[in-house]
Amino acid sequence: MCGIIGFWEPSQQLSNDKIWQTVQRMSDTLFHRGPDDDGSWVDAEAGIALGHRRLAIVDLSPQGHQPMVSADGRYVIVFNGEIYNFLELCRQLEQLGHQFRGHSDTEVMLASFSQWGLDAAVRRFNGMFAFALWDRQEHLLHLGRDRLGEKPLYYSWMDQTFLFASELKALRAYPGFKAEINRDALALYLRHNYIPTPYSIYQGVYKLPPACVLTVQLGATTAKSIPYWSVKSVAEAGICQPFIGSETEALNQLDTLLRDAISLRMVADVPLGAFLSGGVDSSTVVALMQAQSTQPVKTFSIGFYEDSYNEAKYAKAVAQRLGTNHTELYVTPAEAIAVIPKLPTLYDEPFADASQLPTFLVAQLARQQVTVSLSGDAGDELFGGYSRYFWGRRIWQQIGWIPYPLRNIAARALTMRSPQTWNQTFANLHPVLPAILKQHNPGDKLHKLAEVLAVESPEAMYTGLVSHWKEPEALVLNSSEPITALADHQSWANLPDFTQRMMYLDTVTYLPDNILVKVDRATMGVSLEARVPLLDPHVVEFAWQIPLDMKIRNGQGKWLLRQVLYQYVPPSLIERPKMGFGIPIDAWLRGQLRDWAEALLDERRLRHEGFFNPQPIRQKWVEHLSGDRNWQYYLWDVLMFQAWLDESQNS
Repeated sequence: MCGIIGFWEPSQQLSNDKIWQTVQRMSDTLFHRGPDDDGSWVDAEAGIALGHRRLAIVDLSPQGHQPMVSADGRYVIVFNGEIYNFLELCRQLEQLGHQFRGHSDTEVMLASFSQWGLDAAVRRFNGMFAFALWDRQEHLLHLGRDRLGEKPLYYSWMDQTFLFASELKALRAYPGFKAEINRDALALYLRHNYIPTPYSIYQGVYKLPPACVLTVQLGATTAKSIPYWSVKSVAEAGICQPFIGSETEALNQLDTLLRDAISLRMVADVPLGAFLSGGVDSSTVVALMQAQSTQPVKTFSIGFYEDSYNEAKYAKAVAQRLGTNHTELYVTPAEAIAVIPKLPTLYDEPFADASQLPTFLVAQLARQQVTVSLSGDAGDELFGGYSRYFWGRRIWQQIGWIPYPLRNIAARALTMRSPQTWNQTFANLHPVLPAILKQHNPGDKLHKLAEVLAVESPEAMYTGLVSHWKEPEALVLNSSEPITALADHQSWANLPDFTQRMMYLDTVTYLPDNILVKVDRATMGVSLEARVPLLDPHVVEFAWQIPLDMKIRNGQGKWLLRQVLYQYVPPSLIERPKMGFGIPIDAWLRGQLRDWAEALLDERRLRHEGFFNPQPIRQKWVEHLSGDRNWQYYLWDVLMFQAWLDESQNS
């Protein structure tokens, strides 16, 4: 697990000394991603420079040092991540005559490229990776990224110079880099609470899409990324050729696949552990780790004193049942809030999933004892865990038959009264209302119902469910939302069921651009490697072959995954309402964070900066402070951008 940087400046405007100084300066910005070692490789005649920061995990010796040159001298690589099946590939390559001086996966990658070529080699890799491969013979620079997007990779052109790096801060260290904010990407950010691939917060800087290779040629100022694998193909193939065995056979096969995936990810030359929330996904990972370990697995969880946000007690019970070496840390609001100033630097571009705070805190806790930690992420997307997968379809079945004009009239009628007025009406009628209508903030809920009624299709309903600001172009001045995987209906997988389509879209959007970004930045910010066994390609492919009724059953998701877990942990320790990994941002914004937020949302400041129309922001802020509406997600999006803007302008 590392950080990589590089540039190709074929016009050779930089002197040899300047090239070395620049690559070192860019590399130094990624110290947190690799504190154990750093290295640079320069070919001044070609104008190519590669840099690497190393977090040593496998082969701690100097034989694992990067940049690394292939045995035949043709290729030079900088690589971030892990190739989990490298021992298997190593055996195959040795049978073909290759010899290895060390035992790193990087050396195996280089031999694979030499033996099978770029495309065939990448298809053989089972891992999480982002790499840059310089072909000295053909004068080509190849960038590659893993199948689901676990490891980040940004790239850009500055005139004739091509730049790439694991994080934006490294690109900013290149001389003359233009950090011009992309207002269109900012509009996307306010809709999603993250910036979707391929865009970044900066104009002209892009994220390489998952499962793609980008090849840059001499003199080029553009290049097209070419996919070598796709979730779309896997999903469509799984639906066309579904698993036809019994439930017991499905359970056994999933158990075997997960065991294998977890076993591969337990290979490390450094201490290893796991995050444990006590939910289905992390508990399954830990259970299968412990089943294959001769020593108690080190597990880690974060607790909060607010009961409605605290899962630590459940994690502790699971840990005791499995016999892990468990460490938990209860965090006060003040301790959690103290992390907020670190977020802009940690995430490097605006990112507003509030669970970024506890994710960072549990990573920081784990790093005190281990260098690698396994995570249970991706279970929701693959096995149907999000509540919208079951009630989204149910709601559409209930309202979809009503002609759209009638639904639209009903939606308008509901929104003619403000939420505050509805709240007062319900309060006046409270003595005579049935129990089901005695709701907290009924006006807020009726306005959300109006949003659902007003949609024209189930896909539009999904877009509304995953959107924060519904009309971000009206908020971001001089912006226009560009096309994304969510908006490009032509690129969607051909899947018959609305729930399957939601799961697919989450897997190609929310998972790589939110969940995996959150995990990567939080863990690498403390020099900890996170591994996600549920994203093993064999697990992903099998998940799409499983019939939907083995995922969602009786209004509950992840049915088959639960059956695997219940072989190791009784249901009584797991069965409870899904909590998520959140924090009470809504209350904090009215309390401890109020002054901080007020300063960032000051109307004069917003007008002076010139990115936002202040009026809707100020309106939501006032409504939130009054307690009439809960606008925490909308406001957190703006606040995280404002905090990031502050940091970027002062750094």
